[in-house]
This record gives sequence, structure tokens and C-alpha cells, in this order.
Amino acid sequence: MSKSKNTKYIKREAINLGFDFVGISKSEFLEEDAKNLEKWLNKGYHGKLSYMENHFDKRCNPNKLVEGSKSVISLLYNYHTDKKQKDPQAPKISKYAFAEDYHFVVKDKLKQLIENISNYIGTVDGRYFVDSAPLLERALARNSGIGWIGKHGLLINKLQGSEFFIAELIIDLELEYDSPIKDYCGSCTACIDYCPTDAILPGNILDATKCISYLTIELKDEILPSEFKGKMDSWMFGCDICQDVCPWNRFTKQHSEPRFEPSLSLLEMTKRDWDGLTQEKFSSLFKKSAIKRTKFNGLKRNIEFLKP
Repeated sequence: MSKSKNTKYIKREAINLGFDFVGISKSEFLEEDAKNLEKWLNKGYHGKLSYMENHFDKRCNPNKLVEGSKSVISLLYNYHTDKKQKDPQAPKISKYAFAEDYHFVVKDKLKQLIENISNYIGTVDGRYFVDSAPLLERALARNSGIGWIGKHGLLINKLQGSEFFIAELIIDLELEYDSPIKDYCGSCTACIDYCPTDAILPGNILDATKCISYLTIELKDEILPSEFKGKMDSWMFGCDICQDVCPWNRFTKQHSEPRFEPSLSLLEMTKRDWDGLTQEKFSSLFKKSAIKRTKFNGLKRNIEFLKP
């Protein structure tokens, strides 16, 4: 079959499986992004994310991660929800973590997609990823034309904003490639202006060491840095501020994934409930949740840090 027919099939099948947007780029070295990553690492903006220093060549070249690959299929899976925690005084959770761990949900879709591609085209070798490999996912998605990287460092789609999980299929099949689109952030600085910890720097640079998501999820220290006391805006897991204030997110749409429906027991937790959180309750609430990543002690640390 022709590249054109294969490309059209893959895109159609991805949409049929629930992905919202799909674009394709060539599997090749990301030269400019590699330079920017090296500068970012040298400045220490990755903090204690030591894994960002590993596998530099693979991170900047999907062809080294998946040898023999020719195409990167980038996909976006919507997680936006209008549902909120009931108690406005309760410590806050980023909405992406309300429901079942996205790694499992999206990987199930990717597994089905690559199986369908092989059944239709013939044996296709490759691998699929969702936030699970040394990859510059946002750069690959940008190159595939499904969005641009905003000043906050997140991918923004012109039609639906930024509340997506990014996933990839990297395969040995040559396809028709899409082109990047322009950056539509313009002179807007909302994400910079509203970040309470000044984590977003001029030049589309994120200082992860000041980012609330980094502090509440990635940083494993027993005590959070005192300089952020009173600046966390009640976030105990992740942070949505830079997305909530982004004008492009006025175009968000409610997701259609049943496995992303938040449990009522989570949304109805009060501030008092969170203050009294036990290991047993934590395990019950987050059995299939991405919040397990911060562990019980990590979440308790964050809750305690929010107290006056």
C-alpha cells in the first residue's frame, strides 16, 4: 500500500480509538532541541530530576531509542474535566490525577492501535510510549503539527488547548509527514504572571526547581524548601495554574474516557479529611491512581506544608 493510504489509515484508526489529535514526523535527531536541553541541564533547572541527564542521545533522537525507526506518530488524549473537588478549602489535586492512572489507560489504546496497524498493513516493528521513556515528547508532537510549545513548556493545541496526555508510536514504516505550526502565544504572559513561585522564565524556560508540580510530586526530600511556604496556592499534588489561566484553554472539551471519571469519594474529601489522611485511606483512594507516585508520606508532607 502507498504511504498516503497507510498514513490516512493510521490517523483514522487513532481517532476511532479515542485519540483527539494525531500527527506524524520523521524519526530523526532533534538538533535544536538537543542544544536547548543541554543548556537547561547545565543551568540546573532540572533540580533533582537526575534521570533527565541520562540517555541524552536517545532522548534527542528517537531513531536511537527505537533502532531502524522511520516515523514518529504523536497522539493527544484529552483528560479535561469540569468536575471539581467539593470543598474549596481542601488541598488541591491537579485534574489529570483525578481518576485512573493515565499510563495504563493510554497504553491500552496504543497497544490496540499498533495491533490494528499490523493487521491492516502487515508486520510493523516499533514501540509505544506515554510519558515512559527518554523522549522529548513535546518537541516530537510540535514537529508533527498537533500543537506548539507554550511559554510554560506545555504543548498547546489551537483547537482544544493543553489538557492532554501525549503519547507516541515509533515505528519502522515510512509515512507522510506533517509540518510544525506557528507559535500562537504571541505577547501573552498569563502563565508567567500567575505562577506563584516564579517558575516560568522568559524565553520559554521552566525552572523545575520552583515548579509546584515538581515540588509536590518529583522532589523526594522529607521537607519542602521553606522559601515556598505560603506560595503553594493550596496545591498538594501537581498544579493547574498555568493551564487554568491560558486563554487557549477556553476551548477545552470534556473528555469522553470512562476510566477518567473521578470517584466521588475523592471529590468529596474535605480539608478535615485530608488533614486526617491515613495510610489505609490513601491506599483505598489511590489504588489505580497516578497519585501513588508521591506515596503516602510524600502526600502527607505536602499537606502539612500547606498549613499556616
